[in-house]
Amino acid sequence: MVPIILVTLVLLWQAVLVGYTFTLASGAADEGVRKAVAAGAWDMRSRCQEAVHERLPGAWEGSADIRCEPGSDVVKATVRLEAPVLFPGFAGLPIPVTATAGAAAEGK
Repeated sequence: MVPIILVTLVLLWQAVLVGYTFTLASGAADEGVRKAVAAGAWDMRSRCQEAVHERLPGAWEGSADIRCEPGSDVVKATVRLEAPVLFPGFAGLPIPVTATAGAAAEGK
């Protein structure tokens, strides 16, 4: 019975890590868009990427693929992370976690 309980706990822990990765990606994308919209037209992309990097913990920051796309009417940020296997910093799952956020550009 003990092995079944241990496998169940490991699977639950992995599900928690995947869910936390979704939460991190979503929060980082939202923060990046918010900072980009408030920055102004000349440095939206750099402010967005800086805000995303500040929001992510170190173990997730290394696998982050960040795309900030300032448009004429909408600013969009996409954050793609790898969910860790068993604990952060060890290895990543082959299925990426992607979150996208967008906001209307101010002053339009």
